[in-house]
Amino acid sequence: MKKKQYITTLTIAGFDPSGGAGIQADIKTMSALGCYATSVLTALPVQNTVGVRSIYPVPYQAVKEQIEAVLEDIFPDALKIGMVHTSELVTTIVETLRNYPKMPIVFDPVMVATSGHKLIENETIQRIVNTLFPIADIITPNLDEAGILADMKIETVEEMYLAGNKIKQLGAKNILLKGGHLKTTQLTSLFFSEEDEVHEFHFEKYETKNTHGSGCSLSSAIASYLAQGNSMLEAVTLGQNYVKEAIYQGKDIHIGKGNGPLNHFFNPVKLMKK
Repeated sequence: MKKKQYITTLTIAGFDPSGGAGIQADIKTMSALGCYATSVLTALPVQNTVGVRSIYPVPYQAVKEQIEAVLEDIFPDALKIGMVHTSELVTTIVETLRNYPKMPIVFDPVMVATSGHKLIENETIQRIVNTLFPIADIITPNLDEAGILADMKIETVEEMYLAGNKIKQLGAKNILLKGGHLKTTQLTSLFFSEEDEVHEFHFEKYETKNTHGSGCSLSSAIASYLAQGNSMLEAVTLGQNYVKEAIYQGKDIHIGKGNGPLNHFFNPVKLMKK
């Protein structure tokens, strides 16, 4: 395989017409962090900053062919997988990726939008656990998604620890459990490592509604830092710091009538060479 000159990333995710989440947030994040972003579209949600109105699927064959077209031409240094809303789509992605060399994979189990709208079919969850968890190097659920995976309500940091351990037993290698939805004055996240270590992160919470796409941006940031050769813990740390600052730099910007986007390009990095 011909050696590339620049660091490249791939996002496999859904669309956001309002530009703040999904594949658009992924591309913005990866580009802001100095990676050349390629993308594969899995679904066409009709949404804005207020909420999701409907979801139109992309044909599975089209998803397969998109992945093949990118991997055969611009093989990524890391991959982020976002919205996979049907079991057939999960199978399509996993089986297609098996035909290519392994790269670091970040899976953001997008199940619930910031607006609270459920984005995934119930029967898809087991397929994700059985086939996507084994190939993912890290998963990045928020509390709603972790609650679905662990089959429990999560309202405290102690319950975050319980949920993280339950999800680990499902076969996840590394887990970044995001605590942004906790009703506390401080944001806490927990990183459960493959080595069975748990790292706590604490961040200031900002008074803002502009968090639309924050989960997409975080998983893409982690993928970008992995593509640049950082360790998993380093990528998780740097990714969270990037999103924290992107939220801070965008907290007073007014775009849309609902949950506004982050300021992804608060400090853009030039396209990085290997």
